[in-house]
Amino acid sequence: MTSTFSVAIQQVTAPGGQTAWLIEDHSVPVVSLAWGWGGGAALDAPEHGGALAMGAALLTEGAGDLDMVGFADALRDSAIGLGFSAQRDGFEGSLRALLPALPEAVRLANLAMRAPRLEAEAMTRVRGRAVAGARAALETPRGQVGRAFWAAAFPGHPAGRPTAGTVETLSTLPEQAIRDALARQIRAGGVLVAASGAITAAQLSALLPALFEGLPADAPASAPPLPAFTAFAPVVLQVPSPQSAIQFGQAGMPINDPDWEAFQVVLRILAGGGFTSRLMEAVRVQRGLAYGIGAGLDTLFGQSVVVGSSATDNARVAETLEVTRAEWARMAAEGPQVAELEDAVAFLTGNLPLQFTDTRRIAATLLAMQRNQRPIDWLDRRDERLRALTRDGTAAVAARLLRPDGLAVAVAGQPAGL
Repeated sequence: MTSTFSVAIQQVTAPGGQTAWLIEDHSVPVVSLAWGWGGGAALDAPEHGGALAMGAALLTEGAGDLDMVGFADALRDSAIGLGFSAQRDGFEGSLRALLPALPEAVRLANLAMRAPRLEAEAMTRVRGRAVAGARAALETPRGQVGRAFWAAAFPGHPAGRPTAGTVETLSTLPEQAIRDALARQIRAGGVLVAASGAITAAQLSALLPALFEGLPADAPASAPPLPAFTAFAPVVLQVPSPQSAIQFGQAGMPINDPDWEAFQVVLRILAGGGFTSRLMEAVRVQRGLAYGIGAGLDTLFGQSVVVGSSATDNARVAETLEVTRAEWARMAAEGPQVAELEDAVAFLTGNLPLQFTDTRRIAATLLAMQRNQRPIDWLDRRDERLRALTRDGTAAVAARLLRPDGLAVAVAGQPAGL
């Protein structure tokens, strides 16, 4: 009999009204917390791109009565991991600490969110690092093609802009824009929380008010809805290089679509299964066109986009794209074979427990489930849903969602024949 993976997720409510999902594990005295809000870099003004991302990097550069050295020492002395990150449509914080250091970790996290120092020296250093990163991203075909793909797919929308900003926006970013970005994002309202490790529901309930103490009570503004994916004509960026970087994709589906998992299985068979995927077999194994090729679902703004990538010699770009489109069309027309479906389901059901071997990964998974509005027992029923998939059902999903004629492509390099 095939076993079914199950996790015991508790929903915890704090006296202040905050709620959290928790998986207890007292095998080691470690606790991880993850929390996040909607909004994200999408709320940055176009001319202030990267403001929230820079703010996230500055939160651990000193807070309250601790300068950047004192704050770093406090984290190090208690072996606390603390970080913040800006996404396209959200903002997240996370911490990891040994159980005895958990109160100090929560205090420092709250201090960072409530009273960041944002000192001039730290701003100069973080800005320089961000500008260097943005400039370096454009020095390779891969960096340029990614930026071009998203800009063409979502023109005029925040999804089409780099989350971390550009060299131009970062170089001229006013200090006040960074302060404003953090102020509109970090609030006590609208926050989702997940926890994993050696902490009980009662302990977590008592801890949550301290994490968000002193923050404004309301929630951040919502990110603008994602418009329809633009199936743009091929974009070619001329970049001196012996190889071209390729990015391709199409519209995905809403994250609450009932065929979400069926489509993931289809994409794994088509493009996401390493050497077992059809694209890898056709592009690399049979023809030697590229070292690797793959695609999957990128979730954003409550929707998803199918995004894939590869790289190959300039002379072989056209053939690589021709083979890719042919395999895309074959899957749309025929769907997966029974053996392919069985292998994909076996991998996905067998691989899930591996995502629950580290408290940080568990907390991140629980937070993502909440952001995607999954029910708390969603994982418990996942294996059952996957094993219920049929060849005819997944073939219908492939026919409905795959768009071989609308596959958008961006290429950076010096491709021949495009």
